[in-house]
Amino acid sequence: MITVAKHLAACLEIAHAAAPLDVVLPDAVGCVLAEDVVADMDLPVADLAGCDGYAVTAAEVAGASSGPVRLDVMDAVRAGDARAMRLVRGACVLIDSGAPMPRGADAVVSWRDTDRGTSQVVVRRAVVAGQNVRRRAEEVEAGVKVLTEGSRVSARQVGLLAGLGRHRVKVHPAPRVVIVSIGDELVEPGNRCGLGEVYDANGHALASAVTEAGGQAFRVAAVPDEVRPLTETIEDQLVRADVLITTGGMSLGQGDTVKDVLAPLGSVRFDAVAMSPGHQFGLGTVRDTPIFCLPGDPVSAQIAFETFVRPVLRQIGGWSTLHRLSLPATVTHGWDSPVGRREFVPVHLTGSPAQGYRAEPTSEPGRTSLLGLAWANAIAVVPEDTGLVAAGSSLHCLLLES
Repeated sequence: MITVAKHLAACLEIAHAAAPLDVVLPDAVGCVLAEDVVADMDLPVADLAGCDGYAVTAAEVAGASSGPVRLDVMDAVRAGDARAMRLVRGACVLIDSGAPMPRGADAVVSWRDTDRGTSQVVVRRAVVAGQNVRRRAEEVEAGVKVLTEGSRVSARQVGLLAGLGRHRVKVHPAPRVVIVSIGDELVEPGNRCGLGEVYDANGHALASAVTEAGGQAFRVAAVPDEVRPLTETIEDQLVRADVLITTGGMSLGQGDTVKDVLAPLGSVRFDAVAMSPGHQFGLGTVRDTPIFCLPGDPVSAQIAFETFVRPVLRQIGGWSTLHRLSLPATVTHGWDSPVGRREFVPVHLTGSPAQGYRAEPTSEPGRTSLLGLAWANAIAVVPEDTGLVAAGSSLHCLLLES
């Protein structure tokens, strides 16, 4: 039997960050930057109107606070208008928000502070130089690093990149992860479930977990415990998989074929890991593709994913932080824990940084419960050398919603 730490180290050893790819912006969403992004232009590229109104020289409307000021409207400028234009004395320019400021203008009077005239306009409120103007390079100056390698690309970063004229960026691609559920008893949710059959909770849960971890999930319909269909499925899926996950098919009972199928395909070993829930796990590579064999019990499979697979997917995806955040919490009541195994107990955390946190198990420790896991927002971790968790003792808890 090997420790959780040793098995995790072995998992991380077989998978490395994917080679960077230069991709178009839509394909970069959710990925991690593989380069620093340096602006090669100012943003904005020129002084722009910050609102709809009239471009003016602030000094000429300084008296508008004590009485209306009348100006000639010499022209109109819309957003995108690139004409060279200079403001003359006693005049203004009708201007749209986002349009380039005429030379000589240093402020914009909002429409609501005028009579909205077209040939002449009455200004009823003074403005100061720079008011309602977006100055050139006030957001970004050319040559400045705006995004750092290792940052995740989301809609906000795409907006900045597009605003700077970038249509491609170098990222670590999200790993493509194929999930294969194994078992003659598995039924797809939505279909009728007969006596002795169960719904395939693992396939859906693990696919969702992969997506949450930043990967691209491809769920395969449940495969029976038969050598030929399982072999064909795995061989077919290797074409598109950066990582392959199987769940189920590892007990000692008749008809469990995972070991028999994987043995001739690659270097996959099966170890007993000192943890609860879960016991036996498969790990290795098949044609250079990392493969993780997880238990068939849904709670054990999800906790195993959190413990071993999620850090691997984040490592492949170029993330700098691989593990969930954790914090200490006081348990509300005690329980017996299996000595020699690291126990993972779903809990519901309450509290605050100032007052401290309390952890209440969402199901009876030592028993797996999908309902309990669904109600949990953290996983309490009991060390291997602890046989009795006393009420009021402190445990580190992995935050599932971090």
